Amino acid sequence: MPARRTAAPARTPRRSAPTPAREVALAVLRAVTDRDAYANLLLPALLAERGLHGRDAALATELAYGTLRGRGSYDAVLAACSTRALADIDPPLLDVLRLGTHQLLATRIGPYAAVATSVALAREAAGEGAAGFANAVLRRVATRDLDSWIAAVAPDRSVDPVGYLAVKTSHPGWIVAAVSESLGEEPVTGLPLTEAALAANGVRPQVTLCAVPGLAAPADLVARGSKAARWSPFGAYLEGGDPAGIPEVRQGRAAVQDEASQLAALALTRAEAGPAGSGRGAQDGDRRWLDLCAGPGGKARLLAGLAAGRGARLLAADVREHRARLVRAATAPVGAAAVVVADGTRPAWRPASFDRVIADVPCSGLGALRRRPDARWRKTPADVAALGELQRSLLRTAINAARPGGVIAYVTCSPHVAETRAVVGQVTAARDDVLVLDAPALLGEVPDLACPAPGGRYAQFWPHLHGTDAIFLALLRKC
Repeated sequence: MPARRTAAPARTPRRSAPTPAREVALAVLRAVTDRDAYANLLLPALLAERGLHGRDAALATELAYGTLRGRGSYDAVLAACSTRALADIDPPLLDVLRLGTHQLLATRIGPYAAVATSVALAREAAGEGAAGFANAVLRRVATRDLDSWIAAVAPDRSVDPVGYLAVKTSHPGWIVAAVSESLGEEPVTGLPLTEAALAANGVRPQVTLCAVPGLAAPADLVARGSKAARWSPFGAYLEGGDPAGIPEVRQGRAAVQDEASQLAALALTRAEAGPAGSGRGAQDGDRRWLDLCAGPGGKARLLAGLAAGRGARLLAADVREHRARLVRAATAPVGAAAVVVADGTRPAWRPASFDRVIADVPCSGLGALRRRPDARWRKTPADVAALGELQRSLLRTAINAARPGGVIAYVTCSPHVAETRAVVGQVTAARDDVLVLDAPALLGEVPDLACPAPGGRYAQFWPHLHGTDAIFLALLRKC
C-alpha cells in the first residue's frame, strides 16, 4: 500500500451519484463480508455482468483488491476517526468507509472526489444519515497520509512488534506471528524480515507463464512479448495484457503457473530415484509417477510434459470430480497422463508401485495472499489446525505409494510451520523407511531457500525474496 500525502476536502461534497467502478468494488466488499465470497472469483463475473472494461475495470479491480489488502490498517485508522466503535457501524456503511479510506490513503484519487463518491455510496447503501456520518469520518481520515496514521494508531513497535506489524502491513496478528516463526525471527529483533515478507503480500503479483515441455518453449513466450523467468527453465513473465490472448495459452501448450509451483514439480524430477526393486528391470525404474492431489492441474500439466520426455506416465488423482475434470483439461494436450477421481487417504492403487509421487496437499493458502487478499480475513488458526490430520494422512499415503528408492515431494502453498515442517517432521519421525533429501540443493540456482530448521533441508519460497507465492517443499526418498 503506497502512502501518499492527502489534504482534507475544502468543502462538504455536493450530492453526486456513485460511479460504476466504485459500485462494483463495493459489491465485492459486501459479498466478502456478508457471505464469505471469494473476491478472485466474484470480481471477474461482476465486471462482465455490468459491462466494465478498460479503465473502469482496472479501477474497480484496484479499489476492491486494494481495500481488501489494506483492511486491517484502514480499520485502525477508522477507529481513530469515528465517534462510534467499528462493531457498532452497520456493515454496509463500514465497507463504504473502508473503500473511501483506501482512495484517500493509497491512491492518486483526489480527496474531494474520494469523499464525494463515498458519501454517495453511503447514501445509496444506508441512507441520508449514513451519508453525513461518512462525510465526517472521511474528512478526518483525509487530514493525514497513511504513514502518519500508522505512526499514530499502531502499537509501539518496541513493546508489541506483532501488533505493530498487524496494523502496518494489514494482517491479523496470528499471521504475523506465524510468518515470524517460519522465518525463525524473534520478536525482540523488531521483526524486520517478517515485515518484508508481509509487505510483499500487499504488492500485486506479476503473471508467470509455464511452457509445457514438448509442446512449447519459453522462447515462444518471449517472442510474444514475455520475459524469460529467472529460475524456471519453463517459465516466462507476462509483461502485460491478457494471458488468454497468447496462442500457446489458448492451445493448452502453456499456462499461467507461479514460478515456485513450477520449481516444486521440477525438484521432484531432479531428485535421483534409487534402483527399482526385484521384478522390475532397470529400464522400468522411472516410469510411473503419481500426483496425489492434482486439482486444478497446474503441477500435473508440467509433470505430464516432463514424464512424456522420459518415457514415463503420470497418474493424476483428485477426490472431487469437478477438480478432476480441470486436471483432464490441463493434461489433455500432453497425452502422458491418466486422471482418476480418488480419495488420496484411501488409495485405489497398489502400494509401493510409483517411482515419483507428489502430494500437493490442501492447505490454508497463506502463501498466496498476494493473489487472494480476502483470505487473510477469512482464515483462522482453527482452519490451520483442522487441516493437520488430512495433511499427515496424505503424506503417509504418498510415502506408502512410492516403491523402495522412489522419491516423494510434499508441497503446500503456505509458510505456516504447522502445515509444513511440523507435518513432515511428525510423519517421518514415526517411520524408519524415509530419508529427507536436500531440496534447496536440488534447486541450487535459487538463493535463500533453506528453512531455518531442521538442517536447512526443506525449501521455503517467499514473495519478498523470490517474487513467488510462499510455497513449501520437502523431498523424501523411500528406503
